[in-house]
Amino acid sequence: MSPKTVLITGAGSGIGRALAIEANRRGHRLILVGRRPAPLEDTAAALRDAQILPADVTTPAGRAAIAEKVAETGLDILINNAGIVPSGALGTLQDDQIAATLAVNVAAPLALTRDLLPALTASRGQVVNMGSVFGDIGFPYFAAYSASKFALRGLSDALRRELAPRGIAVTYLAPRGTRTDAAHGFDSLVGPMAMTLDHPDAVAAHAWRAIAARRREQLPATRERFFVTLQRLRPAIIDRALIRLARDPAVSSAARDSLS
Repeated sequence: MSPKTVLITGAGSGIGRALAIEANRRGHRLILVGRRPAPLEDTAAALRDAQILPADVTTPAGRAAIAEKVAETGLDILINNAGIVPSGALGTLQDDQIAATLAVNVAAPLALTRDLLPALTASRGQVVNMGSVFGDIGFPYFAAYSASKFALRGLSDALRRELAPRGIAVTYLAPRGTRTDAAHGFDSLVGPMAMTLDHPDAVAAHAWRAIAARRREQLPATRERFFVTLQRLRPAIIDRALIRLARDPAVSSAARDSLS
C-alpha cells in the first residue's frame, strides 16, 4: 500500500494509539483525533508526519473542525476507532451511560463518515469501523456495548453497499477483548468470564493487514472466530453457553462490582 493520509479517532491511547504507530511504521501520514490534547501529543511524539486535532466526534462543532482539517489535507482512510465500554448488570445501567454509548460508538461514526464523504469520494478511499466480537455475540452484562457494536456492524454493511459505487471500501474490524484503559471498567469480570485480553499492538498489526487489503471484515485469528461462526450458524448453542455463564454466582457478583 502506498503512503496514505489516515485519520484515526480515539488516537490518544489503547487501540487507537497502536493503530497510529502501526500506520506510521507503514509510512502513512496521520491525523490524530481525540477529546484531550495531552494524550494525542503523547501519541504524536512517538511518530513522524503526524498532526493532532483535539475534537469531540459526538458534537457538530467537533466534526466540523475535523472536516475543515480534512479539506486541507485530503483523506484516504478514516478509522472510526473512538469507543466506550459500559458493563455491569442491566439494572445498574444509567440513562446517560446508554446515551453516551450509542452517541460515541454508533452515531459519531455515522455522522463523521457522512461529513467526510466528499474527501473520501475524491480519493476513492476507505472507511474502517472498529467493532468487536461482541457485535456478533451478545454478551451478558455488556448489553449496551453489544447493542452498539451490533449496530456498527449493520452500519458497516449498509455503508459498504451504498458507497461501493463511489469506489469507497468499508472494513469492519472485530477484535476480542483488548488490554486498554477502557478494559479497567470491567476488570472484575475478566477472571470469572474467562476473558482473554490481547495487547493493542497485536490488535493493530492484525487490523492493518485487513485495512491494507481493503477487506470487508476482519475477525480474530483465535478461537473467537469459531464462536462467531457458530453464533451465525447455530445461535442456540451460544445461548446455552452464555446463559450458564450469566447464572454463575461468581460472574453475577462480578457484574455488580463492575466499575463502568
